[in-house]
Formats: sequence, structure tokens, C-alpha cells
Amino acid sequence: MRTLAAKPWFWSFVAAFGVWLATILFTGGASTIGVSQAALTFAAFSIIVGLGQMFVITLGPGNVDLSIPSTMTLAGTVALKVMETNDGLVLLGLILAVLVGLCIGVVNYGLIKLLRIPPIIATLSSSFIIQSTAIWYNRGIRIKPPATLIQFATGTTLGIPNVALVALLISVVIWVLLEKGIYGRRVSAIGQNMRAARLAGVPVDGTRFATYVLCAVLASLAGLLLSCFSGGAALNMGTEYLLSSIAVVVIGGTAVAGGSANVPGIWGGSLFLFLVVSMLNTYGASAGVRLLLTGIIIIGVILAASRRPLA
Repeated sequence: MRTLAAKPWFWSFVAAFGVWLATILFTGGASTIGVSQAALTFAAFSIIVGLGQMFVITLGPGNVDLSIPSTMTLAGTVALKVMETNDGLVLLGLILAVLVGLCIGVVNYGLIKLLRIPPIIATLSSSFIIQSTAIWYNRGIRIKPPATLIQFATGTTLGIPNVALVALLISVVIWVLLEKGIYGRRVSAIGQNMRAARLAGVPVDGTRFATYVLCAVLASLAGLLLSCFSGGAALNMGTEYLLSSIAVVVIGGTAVAGGSANVPGIWGGSLFLFLVVSMLNTYGASAGVRLLLTGIIIIGVILAASRRPLA
């Protein structure tokens, strides 16, 4: 048990289970299946964007992608508008969503590398351009997805939401890249000491470039899935993922200083965040109380995970 508690992701799952149990007990167990499926469904979107943000943050201090919400919006808008509810254009829409992510990732790193703009400023600046492009392209119209994608995004397989299965598949691929691949070792090495990594022959610039592109592509896929799940692409659909994509990384045990990441923690952090909001809604808490208690609980989980003594 002591070994398990030392894992960086352990406390996020403990917190998620505790909140889930409190919600179930309050409802007398009547909503067990509903809450569980809802948690897996809505956490899936945070997991996908959180995985990309995790890699960026692992690169070291100052690395963060604030263009995730606008990337989700633009990718969902472009893909759905091209498909025009036509089931025969689903593959084309998916390809376009990925291409949007690729382009945004290239632009983000171009601003960082070529113009020497700090990542937080570069991605924040690009987010305004991306969001403006989405507004111009969308023209205020809620674009509906093809029926096939709606059925997939809102459906289940063996009782498990399909979007959660997609998140699981992506998580496995990311875990392999992180734990078994050369790319994952390079990201961790750069996060631990960029200068030492460069002297050791690690292609720092190429690895950072690939990381920002990967983050943008995952945000694009999440945007497409979210727009299909919600019945259409909306201009504000990615707003809540600006801070939550960072929060799930921190709560999940990834080192904010860089150099250390873990995939399971993203699941624990995402489930925890959704279940906190769900529990507070169940108890009838007002919006202000929900925000206050959510912040306090998050601080508590982070303190427990880091095991820092209170002064």
C-alpha cells in the first residue's frame, strides 16, 4: 500500500473515488450507472486534451499550450462544415481536423522558435487568431455533424461510452510513446535539463516541435468528438478546457517543473474534476459555492499528492 501511495497518480484516483462514492451515497445508489457513464463520457474530452498538454508541460518550465480551446473550436467547425451532415464525408472531415491541428502546431512552435516568443504568450496570441478564424468561418451558425458521428459519439459499447474507448486507445498509444519510445525519453530529458539534453545529442528543437504539433492534433480530435457529441460545433465549446487541460495534468501528478509525466494520472484528474462538479450539482450548490469548493478540493489533492507539510 505504501508503494502504491507513492505513485504520482494514486491520490487523483483516491479523490475521484471519494467524490464518486459521496455522490452515490447521497442519491441512495439510484444513479450509480448514470453517474459512472457520465463521468467516463465527459472526462474523455479532458483526457484527450490533457494528454497533449501533459507532454507540453513535461518539456519544462514555461511550456504550456493556451490555444487548446480555440483549436478545438476551429477543428470542429471546419470538419463539420465540410462534411455537411454527409456520412460519406466522415473520413475527409477527420483528415481535415487532423490537418487543422498540424497547421496550428506548426504555427505555435514557429512563434516560439523563430520569433523567440515565450510559449505562454505565443499560444495565447495564436489562440486569438484561431478563434477569429473560427468565427469568420462559422458565421454564427451551429453546424450539425453527420448522423453516423452523432450515433458514435453518444453511443456505448458493452456499456462503456464510445468516446471513453477512444480516449483509452489514445492513452495507450501515448503511454507507449512516453514509456517505451525514444520520443518520450527525449521529452523527459529536455524537461529535466534542456542544456544537458542538447549536449547529449537530443534533437531538442525537433522534439519540442513534435510535442506542440501533437498537442494541437489531440485538441483537434477532441474538438471533433465534442462537436459530434453535443450535436454541433459552437464557438464557445472549448472554453472550459483552457484551465481544465492544465488542472488535470497537475492533479494527475505530472511535474509542473517538467521532466516527469504519467498517463494514468490524466484519467484520475479528469474523472475527479467532473465528479466534483457533478457532486456539487447533486447537493444543489450554487455556482459560486461550486467554484469555491472545487478550488479548495483541488488544492487539497495537490497537497496530498506532493506530501508537503503544512506550515
